[in-house]
Amino acid sequence: MLDRSRNLVAELIGTALLLFVVVGSGIATERLGGDGAGQLLAHAIVVGLGLAASIAFLGPVSGAHFNPAVTLGFWRAGSIGLGFGAAYVGVQVAGAVAGVIVANVTFGEPAWTISTTERAGAGILGSEFVVTFVLVLLILGLVRSANLPAVAPAVGAWVAAAIFGSSSTGFANPAVTLARIGTDTYTGIAPASIPGFIGVQLIAGVAAAALAVFLYPAKPSSAKRSSSVTTGKPAVLYVCVHNAGRSQMAAGWTRHLGGDAVEVFSGGSEPGDQVNPAAVAAMAEVGIDISDQSPRLWTEAAVWSADAVITMGCGDVCPVFPGKRYEDWELEDPAGQGLEAVRPIRDEIEQRVRTLLNELGVAARG
Repeated sequence: MLDRSRNLVAELIGTALLLFVVVGSGIATERLGGDGAGQLLAHAIVVGLGLAASIAFLGPVSGAHFNPAVTLGFWRAGSIGLGFGAAYVGVQVAGAVAGVIVANVTFGEPAWTISTTERAGAGILGSEFVVTFVLVLLILGLVRSANLPAVAPAVGAWVAAAIFGSSSTGFANPAVTLARIGTDTYTGIAPASIPGFIGVQLIAGVAAAALAVFLYPAKPSSAKRSSSVTTGKPAVLYVCVHNAGRSQMAAGWTRHLGGDAVEVFSGGSEPGDQVNPAAVAAMAEVGIDISDQSPRLWTEAAVWSADAVITMGCGDVCPVFPGKRYEDWELEDPAGQGLEAVRPIRDEIEQRVRTLLNELGVAARG
């Protein structure tokens, strides 16, 4: 399977830092005293700044979701797989709980105390829907419109505004909501209030994703736009370890079936010396010549250019570029196998490529 440990660790750390700042700043403002408006404003500014900083340095590793509603939005928009999205949600919840515990302990509070602060009512739940909807739409819109440098400051600014300007104080995050059960301080939320908050947050995430796809139909994910934006043609990158078998056959099939209507890249994390002779022979049997290809190292430029990144289930460590479409094709490795064993791998790759081209809007030839 694809190694995503760096991405998951970054999500864990980022979500923990978010809750550390949320709960810590709440305790600090409460202890320092002053009028309620001043306390809330100080809390909002601190959380917004902390979140922006975390996105800025962890975004290049994990995409800096830090929020199950955001991850749900990316999944609904087709930018992240279901299994990987579920893993993100798991570490986000774990990180959120850890952040609350650390904040409580460092301020001399009990590590975990169930909150007694009720946050309920139609107005508050409506507020939560609005702030979560705008947050997810904001993130997806900036990512899909190739404006990544604006994500950190814009998200920080919106979260700060939502905390001060909404009746719910802008939780806008199921992991944050769930973890804040464990602090009976300024930012806590009673368990009875949790279902309503999380329910509207998830609904808002799905709704925002639908609108984002409508408003931003193209999916470039950085200032270096994907091929579909710069050339009008979708681009596919196939990645495996040695770039000598599966990825080369997939690239060969894509060039053969898609012709000039699609851009094709391939690469490996540890490129081999030559393309697997059995793969060359198997492709030659169906009239596709890949004998002139040579293994090469995948590059970040190729990832940025691609509309779809297809990995071959072989342990490559590839950074998550927000907004990119990833698929992991679990295929048997043809390395060291004879022609008889490679033929069914070749045929399965053909069917997967045909499906992919159809999803990318490219009519397969033949």
